[in-house]
Amino acid sequence: MIAPRPAHVRPMHCRPARCNTRKMARILLAEDESDLNALIARELEHDGHEVIQAFDGAAALAAVDAGEFDLAILDWMMPRVDGLTVCRHIREHQILPVLMLTARSEEADVIRGLEVGADDYVTKPFRMRELVARVHAILRRAAQPGPEPGSDGAVSIGTLRINPAERAVTVAGRDAALTPREFELIELFARNPGRAFSREYLLERLWRDDYDVTDRTVDTHVQRLRKKLGGEAGLIKTVWGLGYKLQAPSQE
Repeated sequence: MIAPRPAHVRPMHCRPARCNTRKMARILLAEDESDLNALIARELEHDGHEVIQAFDGAAALAAVDAGEFDLAILDWMMPRVDGLTVCRHIREHQILPVLMLTARSEEADVIRGLEVGADDYVTKPFRMRELVARVHAILRRAAQPGPEPGSDGAVSIGTLRINPAERAVTVAGRDAALTPREFELIELFARNPGRAFSREYLLERLWRDDYDVTDRTVDTHVQRLRKKLGGEAGLIKTVWGLGYKLQAPSQE
């Protein structure tokens, strides 16, 4: 269960220089070291955010399923359920930025965390100023809208152009001739550039009441979509062990 907040990490009055300049976020903080958990919570609350504390992975999973958050901060090594498992669960069910806290500094471990779907990571030990700066950056990116629609509501990325009103997609001016499901896929990707989507999430979001579909259904549709996108096929990246995302050229 999620432990009640100790008195020393209850919401505090904002410091004028740090508050009221950005939107308050509701943050899930999952860290099994109680002193560090309290310290991070206090710092983020000073920064004007609401912090919900969890002290193991199982409590973090319960919190994710029970509430809505703007950001999850997850310790990699937690008892009962580790942070990577919680991150995978988040990616399977919702669009939520994730910041990993880890004592693992090896490149392979960092890459593994990012491939599972984490948006960023901080290696222990770290300075609180660095953590808060990473939180600001993630929340800022999450608040940014997708590609700005044109006057006709169309979204453009490279030579790819998506027109929701006509449910049409062109690449370098040529019609991509997508099926309705392929259109829904590319529109979802394009409106959330850089966000990784699990196969489970895509099945639940786009296939809804179709009960005879599997992960392979998503893979097949993505393969066909890439083929039809021709020169822009590389925009859709495979996220190892998770699913897919659209990587806009500016994010490379």
